[in-house]
Parts: sequence; structure tokens; C-alpha cells
Amino acid sequence: MRRNHLPSLTALHCFEAAARHLSFTRAADELSLTQSAVSKQVAQLETTLLHPLFRRVRKRLHLTPEGAVYLGEARKILAQVEMSTRYMQSYGVESDVLNVATLPTFGARWLIPRLNGFRHKHPSINLNISNRAEPFDMQKERIEIAFFFGHGVWPRAECLKLLDEKLVPVCAPSMLKQQRMDTPLALADLVLLQVSTRPEAWHEWFDAQSLYTEHSYHGPRFDTFYMALCAARAGCGVALVPQFLAQEEIDEGKLVIPWPFLLKSKDAYYMAYPEHMVELYKVRVFIEWIRKRLD
Repeated sequence: MRRNHLPSLTALHCFEAAARHLSFTRAADELSLTQSAVSKQVAQLETTLLHPLFRRVRKRLHLTPEGAVYLGEARKILAQVEMSTRYMQSYGVESDVLNVATLPTFGARWLIPRLNGFRHKHPSINLNISNRAEPFDMQKERIEIAFFFGHGVWPRAECLKLLDEKLVPVCAPSMLKQQRMDTPLALADLVLLQVSTRPEAWHEWFDAQSLYTEHSYHGPRFDTFYMALCAARAGCGVALVPQFLAQEEIDEGKLVIPWPFLLKSKDAYYMAYPEHMVELYKVRVFIEWIRKRLD
């Protein structure tokens, strides 16, 4: 489709308002246009799309099935234009939003406690923190800072190593009253709680001790370490988690380590940031803040 055959933003606004109100007149009032102007824009849009968007039933306006489908698309387009415009209006200035992506449990247990005081030190920077468990494109998603677990490589980004990881089994204290722990294989007699992002974890933990159990892949599966920790606290089984994520519950006696073997992960936790954004004020000061708070 040639560009001159694409609908205008004005046409999309008129269609969205008319669909929301089911009235050309009310849409015109909202957009400070005449009723005929709104009607004309919608008619031109219907001509471009080759589908009717509205029909009149007993003098009332109704969306056609095609109109209902296109309404969702139009709203996504208008929302993206608004987001992109607001993003560029604040881009590169000291009063800005810093978009940060983090692994869910890592963000809650490691990152957030280290953000205490950042707002007072840098009141012009508003942090926008989101959970991302799956890989994503930083540039496409407009993420300036990403915390991830891996080899320390991110396309078109610089990576700062934060900490290594050691996996440790944890369970509720009550579980040890029911099971003797003379050998690591005794854990296989309990329910092994699984984490979706680490399907090999239990197998590797046993294998590192030259042990094998057919139960290493069996057990309830959770999306995050946080959910596995909650299940372990509730007595649902034994979770294999990074020790630093469970340390608070261990110190409080809410979780115990049934067997003291720690499995050091080959990967580590990193902070990534796009190479071309390093000199941006908001990115630069956040990186420096995290650097000073590494254990």
C-alpha cells in the first residue's frame, strides 16, 4: 500500500471517537470538529479499508464486525503514537523517565532494596521498572537498563557484572521433622519444586555430587523463584534457589537448608545498557548508583 493510501491520524481519531460514543455528533463535539467533518473522515477511512465500519439500525449507530476489529487496531496505533511522542518530548533531558527491566524475583529481592535514596538524590529521574523473564530487544522496547542472568553478553549493549550465583536447597523447618537427611538423595523422597527458567537445576545439583535420581525433573513447576520460595515456605516441597534470594527467610528461620551443598552457576547476574545511551544523564547516574552498591 502506497503511503498516500494510508489513513491519516485525523481519520483514526474520528473513527475511534465515533466508535466510543456511537455518535458522529458527540465525536465531533469531543474533537472540536463539525459532524459532517467526522462523517467525511470515517467515510474516507471506509473507502481506504474497503470495509464498512458502521451501520445504522433504527437511526442508531452500530459497529460492524469489521469496525470492531479495526477499532482495536486503531486504538493500539493511537496509543503508540502518544507514547512515542511523550518519549521524545523528554528524551535526553535531565527531567526524564528511566525505563528499567529486571528479572521478577531479582528485582524484588536485590534491586529494589538498593534503590532506597535514589529518588532523593536524583529527583528529576522517574524510574519505570518492569518485570521481564523472557529475552527482548532493548531498543525496540525502549529499555535503557536491563538486569539479566546469563553469560554477560547483550547485543549492542555494555554489560556490568553484579554477582555470581550459588543454588541452595531450601524448605520449611517442619519438613526436616518428617525426613532424615543422611544423604542428598533423601531430598528426592520429598517434593522437588521446579522453576520454569531453570529446568535442569535439580539434575545439575545432584550430578555435581555424582548422584542421580529419576525424580530430578518431577514436581510442581513455577514461573519465578519467588513463587517457588513461597511454595517452600508453605511446606509444599524443597526449592532449589539462588542463596541470596532466600537469605532473608533463612536468617529469619522461615526456611532452612536441608543439605549444605551449594551449586555454583556457570552464569551470573548482569546489568546491561545500550552503548549509545551511556552518556545520557539518567543512564549515567543510575549506573554509577548501582556500581556503588555492589556487595
